[in-house]
Amino acid sequence: MSGFSYMTQEGYDKLSAEIDELKTTGRQEVAKAIAEARDKGDLSENAEYDAAKDAQGLLEAKINELEKSLASARIIDESQLDTEIVTILNKVTIKNVKNGAQLTYKLVSEAEADLKQKKISVDSPIGQGLLGKKVGDIATVETPRGNMEFEVIEIAF
Repeated sequence: MSGFSYMTQEGYDKLSAEIDELKTTGRQEVAKAIAEARDKGDLSENAEYDAAKDAQGLLEAKINELEKSLASARIIDESQLDTEIVTILNKVTIKNVKNGAQLTYKLVSEAEADLKQKKISVDSPIGQGLLGKKVGDIATVETPRGNMEFEVIEIAF
């Protein structure tokens, strides 16, 4: 999606808060673990020290990744979108053509995706299959078990 990560204001704020939490509390906890391990003596044979340093590296990598997501974020105003075609932030009701099961998902950015809340990424196979479809269109989605077809029943916010 052109190098940008599209998200809602809520998703942007949530990501910002997570970065702040990692930079403050997360870094403090890692520094404390490193200091405690350092106090235990010889660093060359100190597994706790090595583990704490590894945790520090992982934390910094995660902060860097989240900051990149935030830097490329573009906030979308839902009121500016229409419901004629499926786009990001639409709530889409689909019907499995094969078994008739209906599902409703909201299409969101990768950072905001949460299947428990019925939010799927526009970069997921289903999200990619649905983008640009209109009510009544059939979306074909490639899955490891073969192609699945979904009919778009409703597009809303």
